[in-house]
Amino acid sequence: MSKRAAAALVAGAMVTVLTACGSGGGGSAAKGPGGKLVVGFSQVGAESGWRTANTKSIQDAAKKAGIDLKFSDAQQKQENQIKAIRSFIQQKVDVIAFSPVVESGWDTVLKEAKDAHIPVILTDRAVDSKDESLYASFLGSDFVEEGKKAGDWLVKEYQGKSDEVNIVQLEGTTGSAPANDRKSGFADAVKGEPKFKVVASQTGDFTRAKGKEVMQAFLKSQSKIDVLYAHNDDMALGAIQAIEEAGKKPGTDIKIVSVDGVKDAFTAMSQGKINYDVECNPLLGDQLMDLVKKVKAGEQVPRRIKTEEGTFTPEQATAALPTRQY
Repeated sequence: MSKRAAAALVAGAMVTVLTACGSGGGGSAAKGPGGKLVVGFSQVGAESGWRTANTKSIQDAAKKAGIDLKFSDAQQKQENQIKAIRSFIQQKVDVIAFSPVVESGWDTVLKEAKDAHIPVILTDRAVDSKDESLYASFLGSDFVEEGKKAGDWLVKEYQGKSDEVNIVQLEGTTGSAPANDRKSGFADAVKGEPKFKVVASQTGDFTRAKGKEVMQAFLKSQSKIDVLYAHNDDMALGAIQAIEEAGKKPGTDIKIVSVDGVKDAFTAMSQGKINYDVECNPLLGDQLMDLVKKVKAGEQVPRRIKTEEGTFTPEQATAALPTRQY
């Protein structure tokens, strides 16, 4: 995320309440059975356990709220999302919501939605746009803070030690908000400690398979790796496979800090394979449907709504594992 966009988000977060744009929404063409509220939702894809849980939460919440949800899977391609949004506009849905694949390149299609008087809600990920009137609200995590939490743990873990710490980083999808922000938040947290060296950093596209593939390359190219920082759990889990196949012990020979807090990662933490996990809550469905109703009704809504999230040590993850929902 650019410094300008980051500043805009911070400024947006300080504004407690703003009027939702485009109240009144789409026309009657998209009315669902029985005159239901119609929402067009474009999802990034199904690249991870987190994303699958996020999709289910939104679909279940829509059903519970009596909202007709028109769902589109972008398969991690921006062009697919733009086509879906234009389709929602043509169908004159009441509200459009989407999780942007990448941050930039949305102004044109969002202007089309605005001109059609259809309010847009961003979920999970932000867009890098100068014109904040193009969307009504952004519901999701603070990715910069997540990266900072990961870096803060590392600083504390190596406190009092002077030896150089070689870090490899598995980045999320190039150009996406979580990849940009988790990288910058982490970098800011460790920049005051010269002993921390990011010796390799590459995208793993938020997938387990790619995470394994890139970690295999890291293990071959780097003579010494002390820490792996993964932008999501699926990449961390793939990397664990690569580390074990290389004859090393994840969590011991190579410390691992990750982001998401999915159930598979909690299992790995209970086995000592992940040392620290920063939570990113995917269960946004109920909050999103409440927001949809308010925006459609023309009510005032916060421009920035942050989800509440925690952090987990292996001991905490083990205790939470039996009741973990995702």
